[in-house]
Amino acid sequence: MGVCSLPVSFYECLLLPHNTSDHMENIDGYLMKYTNLVTGWQYRFFVLNNEAGLLEYFVNEQSRPQKPRGMLPLAGAVISPSDEDSHTFTVNAISGEQYKLRASDAKERQHWVSRLQICTQHHTEAMGKVRLSVFIPEKRHMTIICTMVGLHWIILLSRIYNCLVLKSVIQKNFNFFPLLSSQEQEDIDAEDELEDSFTDKEEDLGAVEEERSVILHLLSQLKLGMDLTRVVLPTFILEKRSLLEMYADFMSHPDLFVTITDGSSPEDRMVRFVEYYLTSFHEGRKGAIAKKPYNPIIGETFHCSWKVPKRPDASNEPSQGSSDPTASSQDSYQVRFVAEQVSHHPPVSGFYAECQERRMCVNTHVWTKSKFMGMSIGVSMVGEGCLYLLEHDEEYTFTLPCAYARSILTVPWVELGGKVTINCAKSGYSAVITFQTKPFYGGKLHKVTAEVKHNSTNAVVCRVQGEWNGVLEFSFTNGETRMVDVTRLPVTKKHVRPIEKQGPTESRRLWQHVTEALRQKDIEKATEHKRVLEERQRTEERHRVETETPWRTRYFDREGEGWVYHKPLWKNSTFKS
Repeated sequence: MGVCSLPVSFYECLLLPHNTSDHMENIDGYLMKYTNLVTGWQYRFFVLNNEAGLLEYFVNEQSRPQKPRGMLPLAGAVISPSDEDSHTFTVNAISGEQYKLRASDAKERQHWVSRLQICTQHHTEAMGKVRLSVFIPEKRHMTIICTMVGLHWIILLSRIYNCLVLKSVIQKNFNFFPLLSSQEQEDIDAEDELEDSFTDKEEDLGAVEEERSVILHLLSQLKLGMDLTRVVLPTFILEKRSLLEMYADFMSHPDLFVTITDGSSPEDRMVRFVEYYLTSFHEGRKGAIAKKPYNPIIGETFHCSWKVPKRPDASNEPSQGSSDPTASSQDSYQVRFVAEQVSHHPPVSGFYAECQERRMCVNTHVWTKSKFMGMSIGVSMVGEGCLYLLEHDEEYTFTLPCAYARSILTVPWVELGGKVTINCAKSGYSAVITFQTKPFYGGKLHKVTAEVKHNSTNAVVCRVQGEWNGVLEFSFTNGETRMVDVTRLPVTKKHVRPIEKQGPTESRRLWQHVTEALRQKDIEKATEHKRVLEERQRTEERHRVETETPWRTRYFDREGEGWVYHKPLWKNSTFKS
């Protein structure tokens, strides 16, 4: 039968070298194989059986005399070096089954890839005229009779099959639109937002033997100081939320935020901001459980808001739902929050919060840069934030501390470390806050100290000491002291739109299947949903590179080295005047 014509560039890209059967040889050795069963990479002993046209693997070399743990037929398979790095490659069988493998270096990968391609070509050509049945998703069935160009058709059809399967999985399970072009900005209707009902409590990881073995295997691949940005971590250590939503926890005490502008003097306002800043971390790391939020997908967004009672006595009451939304809006200030993942490499998030009635807002951009430190993982939050008090025409620039996951082989816990600064150029007041990490021997956990001073006189006007997740003591030059117990501060619940009203790129809707699988403790299913999301992101990034299509953000614009919300209050003449 004849074959339809294909564009030469597309057709030629599927071809493998000819006349290579003379160079076939059996090879074996250890490769790393990615498997969902233990949610990570594991060393396995692989054997290329040229005579049978099979790629077999065993738990180790000693178990080779036994039945293989798994095998892939290579006739019609596609061998693809990965563009993730120079070590990884995939073997895609015509059945749709895939092995994702990693060699020790680029040279070893090339050796395996070339030998697998030679074996694949030999056994595919040996099939001659074959009858190939390909089952396409949605129960459509077509039968194709391949001629002597069967090699090319088999490879072409296997690639089409894999693409159709992936597309079917995404459309069936995720029900969202592709992110190849960014979407338009969306104005969130506050009437659609409801008090958050998300009550999942993160369970302590503990020292489970199966989980420890996965972590040990992961640690064996890492080197001290190694950047972990591109390292895939086991799914069982994930929190049930995105990093963008975690940033919203900085506003868990919005009553302290909106009263910063009530300060009667520049000194008072700086002290109020320091108090708000020091109390903004404990809610996000409640219980010090060292779990990791989802890495946001580029273009992902998160929206929420808080209602802050205008009556001072009501601000100390727990957040309660109101049957009269009109009365609630009149009696409360509204603080709105939006976050967006504006970059994938490096991973940069922008987030912005505002209270229009108080004429104040805060804009922050953060690049989370993680590295391996032996028995700890360090995360530097590189970036800067700025608080704007338009009533006083003041701007407070600030930085963020580092975070550390300690004791990752036993019971992981989190601590903050490093020195951060807050500065107001107009008023001449500044603050230095030091988050102290625990010494190797002795010492208290989670200690923090701070000094507020007037720059021109270098006079310290307030000192703070205590724990950022416990009790803080504020001492003033007039001899007064004030204690703040962050564990007793009321937490105001945020308001979020239900998932069915969220856009396709909003965090909770985007990650809903991963979150649900984690709730059901189905780690394998959560891993697969997470993999599809991340693979789609990589595919779309490659497409943008190939088509030279720049990524367009939705809510944040690049300004110099930072990212700024596109409609901030300080650029709105109504609020500025």
